[in-house]
Amino acid sequence: MNVVVLVKQVPDTNSERRLSGEHVLDRESADAVLDEIDERAVEEALLIKESQGGEVALVCMGPDSAADAVRKGLSMGADKAVHLCDEALRGSDAVQTAKALAKVVGAVGAVDLVIAGNEATDGRVGAVPAMLAEVLGWAQLTYARKVTTDGSAISVERETDAGIVGVEAELPAVISVTEKINEPRYPSFKGIMAAKKKPISLLTLVDVGIDASEVGLGNAASKVVSSAPKPPKAAGVKVTDEGDGGSAVARFLVEEKLL
Repeated sequence: MNVVVLVKQVPDTNSERRLSGEHVLDRESADAVLDEIDERAVEEALLIKESQGGEVALVCMGPDSAADAVRKGLSMGADKAVHLCDEALRGSDAVQTAKALAKVVGAVGAVDLVIAGNEATDGRVGAVPAMLAEVLGWAQLTYARKVTTDGSAISVERETDAGIVGVEAELPAVISVTEKINEPRYPSFKGIMAAKKKPISLLTLVDVGIDASEVGLGNAASKVVSSAPKPPKAAGVKVTDEGDGGSAVARFLVEEKLL
């Protein structure tokens, strides 16, 4: 099976993250890493490759610095990568991103399965995998916590707020995985060294047939028009129990409409 994994470079969740003057994420203000959920997506692709054969290709859309995240995926064991990098992509919304990624997936070659994380830790939209499947015209199986495939069909355990349901489809398909899918492997020293020699195809919008007017902040269908820092946490209410502590707590809960 030939599996494509969508990978994304995101600001480290342990770093302070800020928005720029255009109300888009300031990616220079925090350390950048491969999104943790994408590591699990890569791991699942590698497990499928080990059981079914084939190859694992990474697809990334992002700035030059995103090459570091791509190398991380290659060091885990992926075979090759395609990196769509163009300044005109900056500020693209989820719909634009899905359409652009569909073009890149088409440029990879024969693909049986696309695996993505359920949502990136920067945007938290959680809709790109489904949008990508719609653009490609493939089945979508989202929020998977377990994946089974025989090379021609795929089935997943899909976890929702309502419970766990089984979903299956013929390949090709797009799936997104949750943090419960697996525990990603650590890149070995051998894998890190081998990743330096693995091919990364660097593509621009022209290479995949995308016009600059189709992407970017200025052409996005959705925009953030205002933003403000999160207000500091207010001090709590302290109740001194002088025999009426229970009543004081009850009054506070009533005032806050919690009781």
